[in-house]
Amino acid sequence: MTHLSAFLAALFTALLGALAVLQLLLLVGMPLGRLAWGGQQDRLTPRLRVAAGFSILIYVVFAATALARAQVITTPIPNPINVIAMWIITGYLILSVLPNLASKSPHERRLMTFVSAVLAILALAIALI
Repeated sequence: MTHLSAFLAALFTALLGALAVLQLLLLVGMPLGRLAWGGQQDRLTPRLRVAAGFSILIYVVFAATALARAQVITTPIPNPINVIAMWIITGYLILSVLPNLASKSPHERRLMTFVSAVLAILALAIALI
């Protein structure tokens, strides 16, 4: 583990943590829906609230994979699997920039496009470690 890889993984995890807090606030009904899930409603529908909860779990998996890839934590998952998983996460995050960029919500388009692009860049850097 290098200091740079640990820093990148920590930054990646912190940004995912901030997104998890946003999703949690959306899940409990806070009127922040303009920032996520298409930005078409202030409060998410019950179906989108479930999706928000599911996204928190995905963020946990992404963060654990990045931390394991950077050798900040150890997991029972073999390193070659972490390497592959990090590349899959990178691809997913690169693709996630597109729907944010195409959102009809100016709030989502401005904020979440930037956040998803930063996450994609960090994921790529971690994958290349």
